[in-house]
Amino acid sequence: MASPPVNDLAQPESNARMPASRQDLFALLDRLGIETRTVEHEAVFTVEQSRELEKDLPGGHTKNLFLKCKKGNIYLVVALHDAGIDLKSLPKRIGSGRLSFGNADLLAELLGVVPGSVTPFALINDTGAKVNVILDASMMEHETLNYHPLVNTATTAIKRDDLLRFIRATGHDPVIMAVSSPAGQA
Repeated sequence: MASPPVNDLAQPESNARMPASRQDLFALLDRLGIETRTVEHEAVFTVEQSRELEKDLPGGHTKNLFLKCKKGNIYLVVALHDAGIDLKSLPKRIGSGRLSFGNADLLAELLGVVPGSVTPFALINDTGAKVNVILDASMMEHETLNYHPLVNTATTAIKRDDLLRFIRATGHDPVIMAVSSPAGQA
């Protein structure tokens, strides 16, 4: 039985403008029957800072690019942390206009997180499904993937198929496609 979209469950009723909290995220994952493992750590803001976590959390470690195209479409591109992504050729690959990074205000408005905490888990806050989700094919070869649970002071491991189930439950239709070059190439 497929789970219905849970957008209406993601926000507290008393204030629909409040972004979902980490506790809201874990409650939703529980409702969906998705098991995760979370490791607490010091705040990390870059891929380099997060490399130390790899020994405590097996699986694919990732980076998340919050992008806006010239036409106004918004993209969340998710790939392995060491994948090369060429922002000049990416528009042709995904069928968008010229891309640039979305600013902090747009990030907070749509995904309810701050820079350094971008994650596919933040799709819980995009109740209007305005963000197009692109998952890099090479990342999706990993059975377990690691993302921040809305804050950059923890990392949560989730099974690949459960990630897809979560994303779909938030009302998004993720696209899996090759958007990266091997590590060190862009």
